Amino acid sequence: MPEFLLIHGSCHGAWCWDDVIPHLIAAGHKARAIDLPSHGADMTPAGDVTLDLYAKAIVDAIDTPVVLVGHSMAGYPITAAANLAPDKISKLIYLCAYVPMDCKSLADMRRMAPSQPLLDAIIVDEDRVTFSVDPTQAVAKFYHDVEPERAEWAVSKLGPQPILPQETPLSSAHNLPRHYIRCTDDRTIPPAFQVTMTEDWPQGTVTEMATSHSPFLSSPKALAEQLIAAAG
Repeated sequence: MPEFLLIHGSCHGAWCWDDVIPHLIAAGHKARAIDLPSHGADMTPAGDVTLDLYAKAIVDAIDTPVVLVGHSMAGYPITAAANLAPDKISKLIYLCAYVPMDCKSLADMRRMAPSQPLLDAIIVDEDRVTFSVDPTQAVAKFYHDVEPERAEWAVSKLGPQPILPQETPLSSAHNLPRHYIRCTDDRTIPPAFQVTMTEDWPQGTVTEMATSHSPFLSSPKALAEQLIAAAG
């Protein structure tokens, strides 16, 4: 049975997978999530965080090969981890995530999208080390189909996002199998751009969920089922 390692996106932490992990475990899988450096309970100073540090944290968390799942910006860290230690990863699953294009940063790719729906909600700190998401807009951007009390809990958990990792170009240097789950009601990464990033992927490697950017909170059981099916 595949083991899952779940990686959160911008401003989030391992907490965002809390509702999914029990469904994966109930189906007989091992599953866990980690905080990337400076996120959640991790105390790494934001100014020290790089894309390479993200990748190292992921690789260091793996003992036996895992199905590595990345949400949103975590498409970059999971790809960097696969470049660093492909032997530790059996498959990559991108959940409404950025799939690195050769020599482009995540910030480059965000600007390539047909729209930038998150732009008006981003608050950059004075030193330009991190950005945060305006809490008054977070539900509309991330959690519009999440039960209101759960959505407000998630907003309360959001933290600052180091900018440097998102301004670091990356190219894929591995041949690992991969799968993409598009979220068709995503109001953070435009669904049309999710199609663009995967339009040349082989048949059967792309599936969809009719959810917001956060199916781990709005449809955790269905997401777990999708992950299990994608893991093969």
